[in-house]
Amino acid sequence: MSCKTILAKEISASFREEIKATIKSRGIKPKLVGFLANEDPAAIKYAESTSKTCEETGVIFELRKCNREQLEDLIVEANEDDSVHGIMVYYPVFGDRQDQYLQNVVSVSKDVEGLCHKYIYNMYHNNRFLDEKQTKKCIIPCTPLAIVKVLEYIGVYNPVLPYGDRLHGRIITIINRSEIVGRPLAALLANDGGKVYSVDINNIQEFHRGTGLRLRKHEVQDTNLKLEDILPLSDVVITGVPTPSYKVPTALLRDGAVTINFSAFKNFEDNVKEKASIYVPAVGKVTIAMLERNLLRLYDYRSF
Repeated sequence: MSCKTILAKEISASFREEIKATIKSRGIKPKLVGFLANEDPAAIKYAESTSKTCEETGVIFELRKCNREQLEDLIVEANEDDSVHGIMVYYPVFGDRQDQYLQNVVSVSKDVEGLCHKYIYNMYHNNRFLDEKQTKKCIIPCTPLAIVKVLEYIGVYNPVLPYGDRLHGRIITIINRSEIVGRPLAALLANDGGKVYSVDINNIQEFHRGTGLRLRKHEVQDTNLKLEDILPLSDVVITGVPTPSYKVPTALLRDGAVTINFSAFKNFEDNVKEKASIYVPAVGKVTIAMLERNLLRLYDYRSF
């Protein structure tokens, strides 16, 4: 079986060009401020990539390095600065619940990452708009949204079906249940009609479309399944384990599976292409494109 490797640069190209053209044609100067309060290599690399992409597309990007004890006050200061249109924080900062608190310090009107309570609540409850008139779409977390765009690009979503059903019949495994990527992604894909297995160190949960009174919102249930039970069934396997030692056993993959890695490390074995039909080794450039799209959306919401 021949496997096609698809790079994030290819997937993100049309989004980057659209953002660049929009900024140029409208003569606008959206400003994004990123806060870096750690020495995490993945966060530093993400910040560098964000800066480079913003320079290419015309977004004003300002990286503000600080101590984590200063971070809350600096976020509040940026919230109140009318020249700042979007704010992001490179996590982890404290690596615990205090990071969740910081996510909620960022103003709803400037949260380009979509990590504050309002956006997360709306996403989990499948509320796609902020207002009753449905003029303001909710901001969706960047990496989960990027992976949705990757799945659309490679044809996992069925465009013939109506919105909300385009993953009907698809079985998807996500090996990561973080609150920033894995769990939101599982909810998004379940809300789009997929049967999603969410894997973390403790157990495997199944996310699926709600029924009855919960039709609009996905449902979650614990299972007794193991990785060897679900990988052979999965049309798509998505991994984001933040360690170089973790590898998905190629032997367990279904023939022709779509494989996507969003970890800073390679979570698939070197022979993954022997089983997979499509391999996406990284999604970072798509994530940054979604970050910029969210920024433009928030820029426009100021005048509503």
